[in-house]
Amino acid sequence: MALPLILRAALPSVPVVNQLPGIRKTSGEFTGLSRTGPETTIEREHVDAFAAVCGFPAKDAVPLPYPHLLAFPLQMAIMSDPGFPAPAIGTVHLENSITAHRPIAIGETLGVTASVAAAKPHPKGTIFEFLTVVTADGENVWEETSTYLRRGKGDDSASSGAVFPDARPTGIVWKLPGDLGRQYAAVSGDHNPIHLYPITAKALGFKRQIAHGMWTMARCVAALENRLPGSVRVDVAFKKPVLLPGSVAFGSTPVDGGYAFSLSSLKSGAPHLAGRTTSL
Repeated sequence: MALPLILRAALPSVPVVNQLPGIRKTSGEFTGLSRTGPETTIEREHVDAFAAVCGFPAKDAVPLPYPHLLAFPLQMAIMSDPGFPAPAIGTVHLENSITAHRPIAIGETLGVTASVAAAKPHPKGTIFEFLTVVTADGENVWEETSTYLRRGKGDDSASSGAVFPDARPTGIVWKLPGDLGRQYAAVSGDHNPIHLYPITAKALGFKRQIAHGMWTMARCVAALENRLPGSVRVDVAFKKPVLLPGSVAFGSTPVDGGYAFSLSSLKSGAPHLAGRTTSL
């Protein structure tokens, strides 16, 4: 999220400014929006930088979560559109699901389209499901569903989200530095202030900066990477924020068709992330 995009995302949350033409959210029924990005050729230098921050080995194929970096600007462009009913700032990334139909090689040229349909009810407000499709030479090679929650009046009868098998910590501990959010922002483009510095995170209600949810997903996938097939689905639910600096405990266990995994607080045991992989 480059600086101009950060500003566009933040302006609908600023009183008075949020009533200006081009910023004010339009009223009426929201039925959906879509954005298509320019074709992008995958470059080794950027892939290697992402891999290093997230714990993947350097390979000729991109890490499983890497195409999310191509989807993220399109998602933010949709959220910043006056027709999208909720401001981007304050909208919480709740769940993420990635399906890789085959490995994507460095040097391939990809097309990317992101879309979102009408909101769905949730016990804590409403959710928006963003679908991303990545193609290569007309072939669908990678898909993602990113689920975002806008807190508000909820529906107690609605689903509260995915449920995953238990995966208790197995003794693997990761110590996360205070600048991890800035490291990930540098490669992902997601410069949301909650991830950068204590002062910017406190301004938005956090004790100090927090790790990106997609970094926690990527780091867990990296820990399992050598056991996953080329065609695989990975589903996660983001639970409690990971404060930086800090330490987290990773756990994984085999389940039918893949692995269940988790990330939790080393001190309290509180869950930060739960997920599973499924071979396709």
